[in-house]
Amino acid sequence: METRAVIYSKAFPFAIDSAKGATIRDVDGNLYIDWVGGICVLNVGHNNPFVSEAVRSQMDRIWHALEIPTESRIQFMQKMNSVLPEGLRDHAKFLFTVTGADACEAGISLAKHITGKRTIIAFEGAYHGVHQGIVGLTSNRKYLQTSGTMRLGVFHLPYPYGYRFPFPAAKGDEGKVVLSYLEHLLVDEYSGLDDPAGIIVEPILGEGGYVVPPDDFMPGLREIADKFQIPLIVDEVQTGFGRTGKFWGCELTGTTPDIMCISKSVGAGLPLSLIAYRADYDETVPDAFHLGTYRGNPVATAAGAASIDYIKRENLLSRTEKLGERAKSRFEQIAMSSAQVGEVRGRGFMIGNEIVQSKDTKVPSKDSAVQMRRMMFENGLLMHTCGHFGNVLRFMAPLVISESLLHKGLEIYENAVKSMS
Repeated sequence: METRAVIYSKAFPFAIDSAKGATIRDVDGNLYIDWVGGICVLNVGHNNPFVSEAVRSQMDRIWHALEIPTESRIQFMQKMNSVLPEGLRDHAKFLFTVTGADACEAGISLAKHITGKRTIIAFEGAYHGVHQGIVGLTSNRKYLQTSGTMRLGVFHLPYPYGYRFPFPAAKGDEGKVVLSYLEHLLVDEYSGLDDPAGIIVEPILGEGGYVVPPDDFMPGLREIADKFQIPLIVDEVQTGFGRTGKFWGCELTGTTPDIMCISKSVGAGLPLSLIAYRADYDETVPDAFHLGTYRGNPVATAAGAASIDYIKRENLLSRTEKLGERAKSRFEQIAMSSAQVGEVRGRGFMIGNEIVQSKDTKVPSKDSAVQMRRMMFENGLLMHTCGHFGNVLRFMAPLVISESLLHKGLEIYENAVKSMS
């Protein structure tokens, strides 16, 4: 009955019965360790009891309210404000959307409205969604082919992807090269870049391969954005809500966005997204700007508020940072004894393992990554791929995973790597 276009059921050929914490049980009773987390949606875990209680309580009150105020909506915004990056906290406005792509669409629309300009600067490897407008900023060509959309008003720059950087650069200097090129484009009227309405960037590339840029890259973008008065739009859809060990990925380098796109784990599995942006931008925003029937759903905002409380109460940020470092160290040890794990990179519970034909050639091996994914699945571990070439195995487990399940998953992953040798 369902379309053949679905993808996740092909990567993980099972039917789910139930889930809890960092585990999923299928209809046949098999238990799986979940290192996918709904693609960074379930940071506080499946069926979190604290969040479930808040959701059940809200369902007894009201499920749908358009954008009319509810206690759930107001409490969520208050709690969200409390965790915004310094510089936005207490100086931001919120606009609710529904999905991550919708949030990015709203962020781009806001930047264009504020500046009166049309061109957006994005980066290679970017994924900001596949809606009709935002798909032009998502770098993968295949999504343009299926949407029938042309890339208009978009300028893509290289992301400082050290393992596959396209220009000569000393290790760690890739960000400086990109920033220097960007400034050249902005200064030279003959560069081919129109005056931009905004710069949109992921603090760590998500679907592009879990690429962590040098520490000077995001602050450098902030400096250029200020110098040329360009809104800096930070896509925190995948990096937000504690995923990196900080509440927001931009906090890893102390970078404050002008506009921040928020989704995925904000609703703990329920559809919810929003943008947070400078309050002064709100002065000219017209009524009915970026409409949507399901924006700020009361049940989803109840889940979001509870998630923030839970992250604070359980000190999940510190736990994620510490466990993430230990997991990354173990991934690096496994890579050292493998000819096919070319690089390990990441922060917190956002770790990528780039699979190649050999470390000498660095030729990407999607086939090997897919085989390893299948082997892990058959041994009770869910781990998914990403990257420019589909060859990066990414660790994105719920932040609540127990240490014993984390270690068991690492054993299964190591066995899959060894089997490829």
